[in-house]
Amino acid sequence: MMANLFMTFDPSTKIMNLSLNWTSTLISLIIIPTYFWMIPSRQMMLINIMYKTLHKEFKTLMGLNYFNGSTFIFVMIFMFIFINNFLGLYPYIFTATSHMAMNLSLALPLWLSFMIFGWLNHTQHMFTHLVPQGTPIALMSFMVIIETISNIIRPGTLAVRLMANMIAGHLLITLLSNLYSSVPTPMIMIISTVMFLLLTLEASVTLIQAYVFSILSVLYSNEVI
Repeated sequence: MMANLFMTFDPSTKIMNLSLNWTSTLISLIIIPTYFWMIPSRQMMLINIMYKTLHKEFKTLMGLNYFNGSTFIFVMIFMFIFINNFLGLYPYIFTATSHMAMNLSLALPLWLSFMIFGWLNHTQHMFTHLVPQGTPIALMSFMVIIETISNIIRPGTLAVRLMANMIAGHLLITLLSNLYSSVPTPMIMIISTVMFLLLTLEASVTLIQAYVFSILSVLYSNEVI
């Protein structure tokens, strides 16, 4: 029995004294490489179509800054987050992306690599980003502070956005499922319908949030080149 609603997202929860919650993350790392050597199937064809669509979109966003292979980093990030999000929809499987430790481990290295590359190779370009074009002289020092803060909090916003969206839907479904034992029989059908709709929404959120994370990462990388 759960002591509280957030126990579902506790990575220290144990089964027979074994902490197995992070196993879902390892499963996703095992699933992704198999698409490169498995016998062609409809599932693989669907994944390849998704890869090509994302590759074209990321390449368009990068524009002149694109170089061969650069988009596949973000495509793999998308697939890794999407698989982890989707696995979290199954009962008794820990949603790794609902934890800041997981999300920051993805967002922070990306952001740091972008910043180090940008400041070492395009220092003047990075300084110009601190003062938006058309800013009045009186507001320049103020805008530098705001732009610096907004730049520093980017990995945090990426991580928090993903975590909050994963937790919110799971909590709503958990709250509704707790009503089954305390409502009359006619209400059970209504609650079941609402839960089915919420589950459908959650399935779309898993895809959307993976897409948002990867798209924002592409845009952040595009600013430093």
